[in-house]
Amino acid sequence: MKASENLISVQNLIKTYITGTTEVHALNDVSLTIDKGEFLAIMGASGSGKSTFMNILGCLDNPTTGTYLMEGIDVLGRNRDELAELRNQKLGFVFQSFNILPRTSALENVELPLLYNSKIAVKDYGDRAMNALKSVGLGDRVNAMPNELSGGQQQRVAIARALVNDPVIIMADEPTGNLDSRTSYEIMQIFQALNDKGITVVMVTHEPDIAQFAKTNVVFKDGKIIFNDTVKDRKIATEELKKIALLTDEKSTT
Repeated sequence: MKASENLISVQNLIKTYITGTTEVHALNDVSLTIDKGEFLAIMGASGSGKSTFMNILGCLDNPTTGTYLMEGIDVLGRNRDELAELRNQKLGFVFQSFNILPRTSALENVELPLLYNSKIAVKDYGDRAMNALKSVGLGDRVNAMPNELSGGQQQRVAIARALVNDPVIIMADEPTGNLDSRTSYEIMQIFQALNDKGITVVMVTHEPDIAQFAKTNVVFKDGKIIFNDTVKDRKIATEELKKIALLTDEKSTT
């Protein structure tokens, strides 16, 4: 890959926490390059360092030492306000618990990040939010309240919210953790479609079958990357959903 295709480059990241008189090495000399258009699944047991790594990538935490470049920008050299602007305009976040406001419509939930983006005119909020909801298949539910939506639909709202500022990367933390298999595959279908359009996706998951929808798997253990390779026999969500539909049809006819 050409250097110009690098979206993120982290080198020699170390993150150390002090607990009493004990040093805990959450990250221990981690280096990784993420190219534009990548779909990366990060895995590892609890305490492996994957969440710490994701927090640093998401500009929510700083390493003890190391370097972090995003599109050539020195992320670690930015002040708090600059980091907030970077998160708002470059990153889209999707969480396991959806994190959408319960008393606010789908459209209004998706508009929220636009309030902090000075580059977007207020008159354009509605159209941008509407287009984001259409892109995740919720164009007919824009006025629905969260309690009127299924878990999968709420996660679609969260994905639309992550997309509304046209981020260069979507960071998803256990995005299918609260969903059943079929709904999880539907969410992976959306991520794969977005990725096919050129959006970079970095996803933390503890589910090996969900990691198979990514292009690359990275596994953490004891604060280090112990595996980083292309996914063999990658799953395509559209095909997996067809298989589920066939099994459902067979059961209904027996």
